[in-house]
Amino acid sequence: MDTSEILEKAKQIINGSESRNEKLQSICELLDENVDVFDWTGFYLVAEDEENMLELGPYVGEATDHTRIPFGKGICGQAADTLKTFVVQDVNKANNYLACSIHVKSEIVVPILKGEQFVGELDIDSHTKDAISPELQTLCEEICKSLAPIF
Repeated sequence: MDTSEILEKAKQIINGSESRNEKLQSICELLDENVDVFDWTGFYLVAEDEENMLELGPYVGEATDHTRIPFGKGICGQAADTLKTFVVQDVNKANNYLACSIHVKSEIVVPILKGEQFVGELDIDSHTKDAISPELQTLCEEICKSLAPIF
């Protein structure tokens, strides 16, 4: 499946009748199954009980100790703070990287905005250095834009 087909399938999932978390889980599975270099795919959502805190949502991959991440901490926290996509092609060179696994070599984090409001983010780890192509970045950003209305 190429990126345009993945995006189309993601939009079908988003427009389906499942709950928000079921849709997020299905998108994790879609990306995990169709993008060889994606080894951990998940969502961090704004915590309901604490301001400026991310909480782990649906994901596919190894369990992580990072179930809550403060805004500003690590790549996920930076994306929440700045509302910008972060692509790290070599996590060993990132000074603000929160290590989830010794196998992770690259990462992309894409914020999800509902209007001006940050509501969550898509976080993807790869065991391959330089794995995040411009095409994959665009795919992830388009999926996140399409997700905004379900928040």
